[in-house]
Amino acid sequence: MRRREFVTLVGGAAAGWPLAARAQQSADRVRRVGVLLETADDDKERNSQFAEFRERLASFGWVEGRTVHIEHRFAAADAGRYEPLAKELVALQPDVILSVSTPVTAALQRQTSTIPIVFLGVSDPIGSGFVPNLARPGSNLTGIMLYEAGIAGKWLGMLKEIAPRLTRVALVARPKTTAYNYFVRNAEVAGS
Repeated sequence: MRRREFVTLVGGAAAGWPLAARAQQSADRVRRVGVLLETADDDKERNSQFAEFRERLASFGWVEGRTVHIEHRFAAADAGRYEPLAKELVALQPDVILSVSTPVTAALQRQTSTIPIVFLGVSDPIGSGFVPNLARPGSNLTGIMLYEAGIAGKWLGMLKEIAPRLTRVALVARPKTTAYNYFVRNAEVAGS
């Protein structure tokens, strides 16, 4: 996902928090946003994205330290840290949690069914069990898909354009992920 798309998406999601909930709470209450990432805290690209995220929030009146407090947790690509960090973040009772990736979202989903979770970077939110359907996500999870199912067909079409005599294609992926079945199933349909 490109940096500007990320910032626009997340900033827009935060700005769209329910107005009724805002009206019921004290105007001077500092809102808490939890963020759980797979990356390390020194990841330059992610830090750049979050600098823009903060700027975008500020443009909607959500100024860090004044109207919003952001709690970050970084797993540094260590899958063993997802669950403990998710538990730690949920214990802080933030108003909303931002999750970036399928495994991190799954860890958060296991920890709470009440705190709203906005996910990014999830390939198959239905197959992952995060939402029952895309039009009405239900529960406490919502977000943006990384790729929609038809992308596998577009990838194959692009390869065929580049090499018109192409007859076989190999997909490289981790088979134990929901994204694997999602893309392989759609590539097989498109490939036929």
